[in-house]
Amino acid sequence: MSYSAIICDKRQDFVIITLNRPEAGNAINQQLAQEIGEVCQQINQDDEVRVVVVTGTGDTFCRGSELAVPCGVVAAVAGLEQPVIAAINGDAIGQGLELALSCDIRIAVNEARMGFPQVTTGLIPMDGGTQRLSRIVGRGKALELLFTGEIISAGEALDIGLVNKVVDRETLISEAEALAEHLAGKAPIALRYVKEAVSKGLDLTLEQGLRLEADLYFLLHTTTDRTEGIRAFQEKRSPDFKGQ
Repeated sequence: MSYSAIICDKRQDFVIITLNRPEAGNAINQQLAQEIGEVCQQINQDDEVRVVVVTGTGDTFCRGSELAVPCGVVAAVAGLEQPVIAAINGDAIGQGLELALSCDIRIAVNEARMGFPQVTTGLIPMDGGTQRLSRIVGRGKALELLFTGEIISAGEALDIGLVNKVVDRETLISEAEALAEHLAGKAPIALRYVKEAVSKGLDLTLEQGLRLEADLYFLLHTTTDRTEGIRAFQEKRSPDFKGQ
C-alpha cells in the first residue's frame, strides 16, 4: 500500500515509519493519522515484524498536531505489540512529544527539543501526555514541565530519563537500526510479553503485576522458541527464533 504522509520501509524483520510532512514540521493531520492507523494495524498482523522504528523527515520529529482533538496516532503506536523505538530527529513538541512517549525506547539527536507548551495557550496535552510523562520522568518533574510549558534540550531530556540516548544527527538512524536489529534477534514472543508485563503492570497493584508476570513466564515455557533457546545454549550457538 502506498502512503503520502508517511514512509513505511520494511526491512528483513523490522519496519521504519517516517512522518513525511517536512513542510509542516511533520505535524499530524487527518491524512497522517489515517495512514499511521492503517500501517500499525498491518504491522500487528505481520508475524515477520519484530521491531518498529518511528522517525521524521528532515530536521523535525513532530511539531504537534493540526487537529483539535485526539486522532488515534498515539493510540495506534502505543498499541503496537512489538518494541517501538523513537528516533527523534528534531523537535518533538506537543502531540509530537506524546507520540515519542508512546514508544518504548527514545533516541534523540543533540539538537532536538521537547516539551508541552499547551498551558501557555490555556490548554493541556490531549493525547496521553500528562499520564505517560509522569510515568516516565516522575510526578514532580512532569508537573514542572507541564505547569511551565518549558521546552527542554535533548541533554536535559536525557538527564531526567525522558530519552534513553542522545546521538549526533549523522548517526541517529544507524543507531536506531542497530538497536532494532539487536532486538529483532531476541525471542519475539518474549519481547511482546516483556512489553505487556511492564505496560499493564503499571496500572496494577504489585501483587497483581507479579501474578501477570508469572502467568506470562509460564506461558513462554509452552513456546517453540523456548525449546530453541535451550537447545542453542546447549549447542553453544545463536538461537534461531521463529516467534512460535
